[in-house]
Amino acid sequence: MNRKANRKKNRLILLTGLSGSGKTTALKVLEDQGFSTIDNLPVSLIPSLLQLVHGNSSHGGPLVLGMDVRGPEFLKTYPRALKLLKKTTSPFEIWFLDCKEKILIQRFSETRRPHPLKRDRRSLARAIHEEKQKLEPLRKSATYVLDTSAFTVHQLKKALLAYLSSLQKVPPMEVNLVSFGYKFGLPHEADMVLDVRFLPNPYFEPKLKNRPGTAPSVMKYLMKKKETKEFLQHSLKLFRFLIPQFQEEGKSQLTIAIGCTGGRHRSVSLVEYLQKKLSTRGRALNIIHRDLGKEI
Repeated sequence: MNRKANRKKNRLILLTGLSGSGKTTALKVLEDQGFSTIDNLPVSLIPSLLQLVHGNSSHGGPLVLGMDVRGPEFLKTYPRALKLLKKTTSPFEIWFLDCKEKILIQRFSETRRPHPLKRDRRSLARAIHEEKQKLEPLRKSATYVLDTSAFTVHQLKKALLAYLSSLQKVPPMEVNLVSFGYKFGLPHEADMVLDVRFLPNPYFEPKLKNRPGTAPSVMKYLMKKKETKEFLQHSLKLFRFLIPQFQEEGKSQLTIAIGCTGGRHRSVSLVEYLQKKLSTRGRALNIIHRDLGKEI
């Protein structure tokens, strides 16, 4: 393995920040991008964990450790742990999620969750202010600081993906086009379903009955119909708009299902047509003909 590949494999991010700043969302975003994630690990265990991970050849991905004041020894032990990490050969980054105090007060009030430092009769505002002060040295040493005060959950995802994209090439979203027959049930993995049973059925044409939807003669029959052309025109326009939107939102996989009665003719032909029209350089669309080989 070359040095560049090894650095990518052993990449380590320490994700930390203020309570209520969005670390749980950030961990999910990074996990969707191929990172292994561990949340609330005691700081003192980090060096031992890295020895185990880097000594295990089967671990092939980068690692994210979520750490904050929920750990009872976090504030006392993180400076010493960081010094130990800097002495190792493994590069690491510190990502710090920040947020304005008044926004954190609002978030905790809305969720009614207790702040980790709110003890006895201490006010929420005081607990937040104390946490901000105690984490300031860690914030100053961070590789990446992101203020989430003005972000919704979706905006936070976009900001994190944009930063990741600036550092590395984010893999394109996987798109699956599935043909199916309603008589065999809906595909449960589908994100969206289109019903094409309104189109004329080649099953009732003697010459086409026993031919699959992949046969050119079936597609030729369907394309003679005005309804087919209009459906494909509208579908292409819809998918060309939606696919980039889902990609930008951070979705790693999108499954579009198109169904007819038996999943043998209409849905198969239209999936084949859409795959050819929607595939572009850098984005391949997978085809799954779920019910093509089943008896109607």
